[in-house]
Amino acid sequence: MDKIEANDAAREAIVFIAWSKIAGEMLAEHAVPLSFENSRFAVAVSGRTWQKHLEDLRPQMLFKLNSVFGSSVVKFIEFRIDENAVMADRAKRKKAKADAAKLREQAEAAVPLELVESANSIADTNLRQAFLLAAGSCIVRRERFK
Repeated sequence: MDKIEANDAAREAIVFIAWSKIAGEMLAEHAVPLSFENSRFAVAVSGRTWQKHLEDLRPQMLFKLNSVFGSSVVKFIEFRIDENAVMADRAKRKKAKADAAKLREQAEAAVPLELVESANSIADTNLRQAFLLAAGSCIVRRERFK
């Protein structure tokens, strides 16, 4: 973080990513990053109950966030009640999940049968599925660029 000190937007984006990593899916439904400025991190929460709960957890959240960076990048977290921001983020994440599911479906459908048959020689089921999904994704992407 010290190396990108001059770029506030980059620093904010990195703090947002770190927050999403420590917050997890369940918390993301009720608390979303708003801003990061002057070592102060603002997070929108869906209501007073979540605000109070997260204020009680603030020391642990600060510790976890700063552990990601290896230094005290975030000095304070403010939890603001802003249900509109939380609802907008939920809608955005729901759309992203739907888009990802659609892309996965397209990728799986794009894999030719002969490639599936060849991939059957891959003993590891997870590796075989990952290979076929990657191949299908490449095929779909190539078709889009034509």
